[in-house]
Amino acid sequence: MSFEKDLPILSDPVVDQTYDQTVLVLQGGGALGAYQAGAYEVLHENGVEPDWIAGISIGAINAAIIAGNAPEHRIHHLRAFWNEIGTTVPGEALASKHDVSDLSFRQISGLMSLMAGVKNFYRPWFFLPWFNKRGTPEATSFYDTAPLRETLLRHVDFDRINNGTTRLSLGAVHIRSGNFVYFDSRDQVIRPEHVMASAALPPGFPAVYIDGEPYWDGGLVSNTPLSYVLDAGVAKDTLIFQIDLFSAEGPDPATMDEVQERMKDVTYSSRTRLNTDAFLEKYRLRQAIRQLAAHVPPDVLESICGAKQTGLNGGRVSLVHLINRQNRREIQSKDYEFWQVSIDEHWKDGMKDARVAMAEKSWRTFSDPDAGLAVYDYIRPESHKLPLKLWP
Repeated sequence: MSFEKDLPILSDPVVDQTYDQTVLVLQGGGALGAYQAGAYEVLHENGVEPDWIAGISIGAINAAIIAGNAPEHRIHHLRAFWNEIGTTVPGEALASKHDVSDLSFRQISGLMSLMAGVKNFYRPWFFLPWFNKRGTPEATSFYDTAPLRETLLRHVDFDRINNGTTRLSLGAVHIRSGNFVYFDSRDQVIRPEHVMASAALPPGFPAVYIDGEPYWDGGLVSNTPLSYVLDAGVAKDTLIFQIDLFSAEGPDPATMDEVQERMKDVTYSSRTRLNTDAFLEKYRLRQAIRQLAAHVPPDVLESICGAKQTGLNGGRVSLVHLINRQNRREIQSKDYEFWQVSIDEHWKDGMKDARVAMAEKSWRTFSDPDAGLAVYDYIRPESHKLPLKLWP
């Protein structure tokens, strides 16, 4: 799988020295996750390597592959993973002949994923849930995700995750309490089950039990780990690359299929502005507290805040936001349509968008050092949704 053709090449790798840490934030989105892999390939070739990776659902899988490999091996294992789960459709060469045939093959691919599963990822149970014993994985889901565990073990070195320098955080939902939780390599040992729990989207996939507790896909509560990163890890000046798979903005739907697609976009897109506005408000509050603290006697300040003055320190944040705004026709099954043709397109789109961001200079230094937070959103000029062409 090669995507170098027609892509602009930057002359020199860029390794930014302005920030104390670099964070990669990966949203969930099923088959659309190839977009993240393509975007990361460009970040990697420009010398941008994350100190911390946070992911949910397919973002958790991509995150584990990146964190679980040496930098020089990461692209290889990402490509191998996405090639292994890609599906082929008989006669697919005809898809490029016309928009209608392309649409038909996308529908066929989605149907294949529903009926037969996706190789090296998930497979249907022998019986439908209603014909299985109550309380079993077979009775509470449609698919067995055991193949995913074996695939993760082929492409992720979990010893490296748990003993390496790259922090990994995976979002999931605790089923019994309904609370959002994070499995964080800084605090616990990460195993394949933690990655699978973050990607256990019901009712398709069964709950994953960890230490006797059941978990589902973190996307049920929030499809992005951004708020966790902003709340838990920005005591230092931080550069965040957030790679989203659903766009909150989109056109009016014209068909029922487009209605369903738009519903997914709205449901699973990140509310980045909501998260960043909330963080900025906290940052301004911290600034005000710091200014007040300058007028408080040291012994009084220590008695209130402790020796380290926890909560008074905070770094500045630059957030580079890449969003998968597709530039071709897609349908509502786009997140479970693992057609290799689509995977390759998503990967190439991610590369294009990341190259646009890498070519910019604005995010490399703090545009407003006193504001504490700046968001940079780059859009490809040709990025838009193409209408369905019924006739030549």
